[in-house]
Amino acid sequence: MPSFLAFIHDGQWLKWGRWTLFAAVVLLAVSMFAVVVQRRILYMRLGVPAVFARYRRKPQSKSGFSGQVLGHRKLLNDVRSGIMHLVYFYGFIVLQFGAADLIWKGLNEGVPLPLPFYNWFSFMQEMAVTLVFAAVLYGAFRRYGERLPRLKRGWKPSLVMWFIGLLMLTIIFSLAFERLAQADRQGRVTASNKPAAHLVKESYAPVSAPLAKLLEGIGIQPQSAAARAGFELFWWLHLLVLMSFLVYVPQSKHFHLLTAPVNLWFRRSTPPGRLVPLNLEDEEAESFGAGKVEHFTQKQLLDLYACVECGRCTNVCPASNTGKLLSPMHLIVKLRDHLTEKGAAITSKSPWLPAGLWKSKANAPYAHVMGGVLTAWETAYAGGTTIEPTMAAQAGAWSIREAAKPEEVELIGEVLTEEELWACTTCRNCEEQCPVGNEHVDKIIDMRRYLVLMEGRLPSDGQRALQNIERQSNPWGLPRAERAAWIADCESRTGIRVATMQELRRQGQKADILLWAGSMGAYDMRSRRVLYDVVRLLDHAGISFATLGLEEKSSGDTARRIGNELLFQELCRENIETLSKYDITHIVTACPHTYNTFKNEYGDFGLRPDVIVEHHTEMLARLLAKGLLKPVYTIDERVTVHDSCYLGRYNDSYEAPRSLLRAIPGVTIEEMERSRSNGMCCGAGGGLMWMEEHSGTRVNHARTAQALEVKPSVISSACPYCLTMMEDGLKALSADEKVIARDVAELLAESVFGD
Repeated sequence: MPSFLAFIHDGQWLKWGRWTLFAAVVLLAVSMFAVVVQRRILYMRLGVPAVFARYRRKPQSKSGFSGQVLGHRKLLNDVRSGIMHLVYFYGFIVLQFGAADLIWKGLNEGVPLPLPFYNWFSFMQEMAVTLVFAAVLYGAFRRYGERLPRLKRGWKPSLVMWFIGLLMLTIIFSLAFERLAQADRQGRVTASNKPAAHLVKESYAPVSAPLAKLLEGIGIQPQSAAARAGFELFWWLHLLVLMSFLVYVPQSKHFHLLTAPVNLWFRRSTPPGRLVPLNLEDEEAESFGAGKVEHFTQKQLLDLYACVECGRCTNVCPASNTGKLLSPMHLIVKLRDHLTEKGAAITSKSPWLPAGLWKSKANAPYAHVMGGVLTAWETAYAGGTTIEPTMAAQAGAWSIREAAKPEEVELIGEVLTEEELWACTTCRNCEEQCPVGNEHVDKIIDMRRYLVLMEGRLPSDGQRALQNIERQSNPWGLPRAERAAWIADCESRTGIRVATMQELRRQGQKADILLWAGSMGAYDMRSRRVLYDVVRLLDHAGISFATLGLEEKSSGDTARRIGNELLFQELCRENIETLSKYDITHIVTACPHTYNTFKNEYGDFGLRPDVIVEHHTEMLARLLAKGLLKPVYTIDERVTVHDSCYLGRYNDSYEAPRSLLRAIPGVTIEEMERSRSNGMCCGAGGGLMWMEEHSGTRVNHARTAQALEVKPSVISSACPYCLTMMEDGLKALSADEKVIARDVAELLAESVFGD
């Protein structure tokens, strides 16, 4: 009994009670956090097991793991928000040590952790708190003051600001009340008249010390019960907010704090231009492509939980910027919501803890679906080239359907509309800008594959293009027998007879390089002029080259991007057989789409790895460097460069076209605001070259308008699709009398030959 009374008298029961309550709060929060994370992992495991050999770390890459996670390389594309996020990131790392020290002091009557240079440690903590709190205020200003179109607004986006803001305020108020609770009026000594060795000097407490004086000024006396109660209050508030935030993180977009580093670690190791082949001979396969969310790979589902909803992908998307319904950010978010709801239904495990905070399987079935799309769209879209109509339409259409069973909701039709899938140009700028390594385009292609291969659903003009490719090996359906007609036309115009590989073989000869004309070069009269200039330049440089003539077929890029994997694989194998027959070791083409397909995708189907594939700008730049081509005639033009997506973002080749232009006397290069890795698509990729746009502004018109802003006399490109789209844009904007569109090879040929 005496020992018990001593326990009570000494206040030990308060200390043990605090420890017990602290342990209970932390244990509850950590267990809830673990359960929520485990359930989301369970949902991701519903997907097809990923071949993680494809997703491995590339330490040599400039976009390597450390550069992305620690250096925020892509976040810093937007300098202001990038710096803000850097403050959050490193501020929270620093504050973890401060949180441990603060918690320890609260549990041990103000005794701090035995850290060296404690004054400096405390100074760093207060500066970190101040910077993070300033970042919260700036983030709120960006979202609600500047009202950036790419950022969502509402209670959910605001919640994390309140969490972080309250964490910072509870830290600083805890420190301020601690000063009052432990010091006399001068803040120098304790009640026992001995120096408070663990009390930080005022000069090292630039925020808490002035705040303590302010509190004292309103009547809270040093070493008073009010000061001790204030510390106790804010200490517990800090702990509760911190633990609540811990539980909230995996139930929100802030799950990216855990998933984004994992997603970046396992990002693709293969080139971005390589789609994963379908095994069409798998007799056990029930379907091909992605018709259900569980048809995606586990890595693709990890993407969904890594998304931070920053809107950078939508901000650069050519479809979103021209009044189309597609928004890459909403695509990921809607897939994530659907996975969470369907995963909860399949596993019978609620994704929300505490479950009562939101609808759950326990109270009523529900599911998010795209409802009222047309109404939302008509309300939102009023013309122009901005993402705001798309953002508004997506927000208005994505809504809860009561009594709906998530496992019965259609992925294509109710979660994502076909209009969204067919608006994608596959330019991959969304992926280029994504700071967490999400891959949007592959998911869209997988859903297109399902539509085309399993249900035969695609736009009629896309269907027509595929039928023409299948029958005549070109999208127009022009006679296959006319594919080699360009050879005679080239000879009549240039005086150069391009031999075919078959002709050379009969003569016992072999060319060093295969010149792949492509469907555009073979059939399109405007693209032929580019091909002829390439022929002239190669001939002038003394290069031994030949073509396939009638043996050449479509590369299959259009078929694959539209989703007809079967047709692509047939064309691919036939072309590889032809290339092998002539022992081709070096291919040059003027089409970036063909270039990408040969370089990155044909290897999956048997093309020898030693076959060199070059774009015509790359080869011409190499010949220029060797002195085999000499541009001597002056061309006084103000040239802006439109970057081809399949040459640039897909294959990181931005410099070759520019090096050719810089070598031409008289040419002045004026870069557009959106150029290189952030260049906007012309609108022809992903098979859209052969399909009409039925909503919003035409993408090529918007891109041409961007080019005209720098007042060029020439819009240069290095792709037959881009050239066509730019010329069409100039005509539509009535600028074709002052500005012309030309391939860089045409400009180089003019400077070399003077015509």
